[in-house]
Amino acid sequence: MAESSLMVYGQMKARIQFRLRISRNDDIAVGPGKIDLLEAIDATGSITAAARSLGMSYRRAWLLVDTMNRCFRAPLVAAEAGGKRGGGARLTRLGGEVVERYRRIERNAARAGAADIRALRRKLAG
Repeated sequence: MAESSLMVYGQMKARIQFRLRISRNDDIAVGPGKIDLLEAIDATGSITAAARSLGMSYRRAWLLVDTMNRCFRAPLVAAEAGGKRGGGARLTRLGGEVVERYRRIERNAARAGAADIRALRRKLAG
Protein backbone atom coordinates (compact mmCIF):
# COMPACT_ATOMS: atom_id res chain seq x y z
CA MET A 1 0.00 0.00 0.00
CA ALA A 2 1.47 3.34 -0.95
CA GLU A 3 1.80 5.46 2.12
CA SER A 4 3.50 8.71 2.60
CA SER A 5 5.87 8.92 5.52
CA LEU A 6 4.39 9.85 8.86
CA MET A 7 4.59 13.49 9.77
CA VAL A 8 4.33 14.43 13.41
CA TYR A 9 2.42 17.53 14.51
CA GLY A 10 2.73 17.75 18.27
CA GLN A 11 1.32 14.42 19.42
CA MET A 12 -0.77 13.85 16.29
CA LYS A 13 0.49 11.92 13.28
CA ALA A 14 -0.74 12.38 9.73
CA ARG A 15 -0.61 9.53 7.25
CA ILE A 16 -1.81 9.60 3.67
CA GLN A 17 -2.87 6.29 2.11
CA PHE A 18 -4.13 5.44 -1.34
CA ARG A 19 -6.60 2.56 -1.30
CA LEU A 20 -7.30 1.48 -4.83
CA ARG A 21 -9.88 -1.28 -5.21
CA ILE A 22 -10.92 -2.84 -8.47
CA SER A 23 -14.24 -4.66 -8.50
CA ARG A 24 -15.74 -7.21 -10.84
CA ASN A 25 -19.47 -7.43 -10.36
CA ASP A 26 -20.00 -7.70 -6.57
CA ASP A 27 -16.48 -8.98 -5.81
CA ILE A 28 -13.42 -6.92 -5.04
CA ALA A 29 -10.98 -8.39 -7.56
CA VAL A 30 -8.00 -6.65 -6.06
CA GLY A 31 -7.28 -4.13 -3.35
CA PRO A 32 -4.55 -3.27 -0.85
CA GLY A 33 -5.02 -6.33 1.38
CA LYS A 34 -5.13 -8.73 -1.54
CA ILE A 35 -1.97 -7.21 -3.02
CA ASP A 36 -0.26 -7.60 0.37
CA LEU A 37 -1.35 -11.24 0.37
CA LEU A 38 -0.03 -11.83 -3.15
CA GLU A 39 3.32 -10.31 -2.17
CA ALA A 40 3.44 -12.50 0.95
CA ILE A 41 2.68 -15.62 -1.10
CA ASP A 42 5.44 -14.65 -3.50
CA ALA A 43 7.88 -14.17 -0.61
CA THR A 44 6.97 -17.35 1.30
CA GLY A 45 5.87 -19.78 -1.40
CA SER A 46 2.90 -20.74 0.74
CA ILE A 47 -0.63 -19.52 1.39
CA THR A 48 -0.34 -20.78 4.97
CA ALA A 49 2.92 -18.93 5.65
CA ALA A 50 1.66 -15.82 3.87
CA ALA A 51 -1.52 -15.81 5.98
CA ARG A 52 0.50 -16.27 9.16
CA SER A 53 2.83 -13.40 8.25
CA LEU A 54 -0.18 -11.12 7.74
CA GLY A 55 -1.99 -12.25 10.90
CA MET A 56 -4.91 -13.86 9.13
CA SER A 57 -6.33 -17.35 9.10
CA TYR A 58 -5.53 -19.78 6.32
CA ARG A 59 -9.24 -19.93 5.48
CA ARG A 60 -9.44 -16.17 5.05
CA ALA A 61 -6.33 -16.15 2.86
CA TRP A 62 -7.65 -19.02 0.76
CA LEU A 63 -10.99 -17.25 0.25
CA LEU A 64 -9.18 -14.09 -0.88
CA VAL A 65 -7.03 -16.09 -3.31
CA ASP A 66 -10.10 -17.90 -4.62
CA THR A 67 -11.91 -14.61 -5.23
CA MET A 68 -8.92 -13.14 -7.07
CA ASN A 69 -8.51 -16.27 -9.18
CA ARG A 70 -12.20 -16.19 -10.15
CA CYS A 71 -12.20 -12.47 -10.96
CA PHE A 72 -9.36 -12.54 -13.49
CA ARG A 73 -9.22 -14.29 -16.85
CA ALA A 74 -6.52 -16.60 -15.51
CA PRO A 75 -5.46 -17.47 -11.94
CA LEU A 76 -3.13 -15.14 -10.03
CA VAL A 77 -2.00 -17.91 -7.66
CA ALA A 78 -1.20 -21.52 -8.51
CA ALA A 79 -1.38 -23.83 -5.50
CA GLU A 80 -0.10 -27.38 -5.14
CA ALA A 81 -1.71 -29.76 -2.69
CA GLY A 82 0.39 -31.17 0.15
CA GLY A 83 2.36 -34.35 -0.21
CA LYS A 84 5.97 -35.41 0.24
CA ARG A 85 7.11 -31.88 -0.57
CA GLY A 86 4.33 -30.31 1.50
CA GLY A 87 2.65 -28.41 -1.31
CA GLY A 88 3.02 -24.69 -1.78
CA ALA A 89 1.83 -21.76 -3.83
CA ARG A 90 3.31 -19.37 -6.32
CA LEU A 91 2.21 -16.34 -8.25
CA THR A 92 1.46 -16.95 -11.88
CA ARG A 93 2.86 -14.62 -14.51
CA LEU A 94 -0.47 -12.75 -14.39
CA GLY A 95 -0.30 -12.59 -10.58
CA GLY A 96 3.12 -10.96 -10.75
CA GLU A 97 1.90 -8.53 -13.38
CA VAL A 98 -1.15 -7.56 -11.30
CA VAL A 99 1.07 -6.80 -8.28
CA GLU A 100 3.50 -4.80 -10.41
CA ARG A 101 0.79 -2.74 -12.09
CA TYR A 102 -1.08 -2.13 -8.83
CA ARG A 103 2.07 -0.83 -7.12
CA ARG A 104 2.88 1.33 -10.16
CA ILE A 105 -0.59 2.89 -10.01
CA GLU A 106 -0.02 3.71 -6.31
CA ARG A 107 3.36 5.31 -7.03
CA ASN A 108 1.96 7.33 -9.93
CA ALA A 109 -0.99 8.51 -7.85
CA ALA A 110 1.33 9.58 -5.02
CA ARG A 111 3.51 11.56 -7.42
CA ALA A 112 0.52 13.13 -9.19
CA GLY A 113 -1.05 14.18 -5.90
CA ALA A 114 2.14 15.25 -4.09
CA ALA A 115 1.49 19.01 -4.24
CA ASP A 116 -2.11 18.67 -3.05
CA ILE A 117 -1.05 16.27 -0.30
CA ARG A 118 1.54 18.77 0.96
CA ALA A 119 -1.09 21.51 0.90
CA LEU A 120 -3.55 19.39 2.89
CA ARG A 121 -0.90 18.44 5.45
CA ARG A 122 -0.13 22.11 6.05
CA LYS A 123 -3.79 22.66 6.87
CA LEU A 124 -3.98 19.93 9.52
CA ALA A 125 -4.49 20.98 13.12
CA GLY A 126 -1.29 20.70 15.03
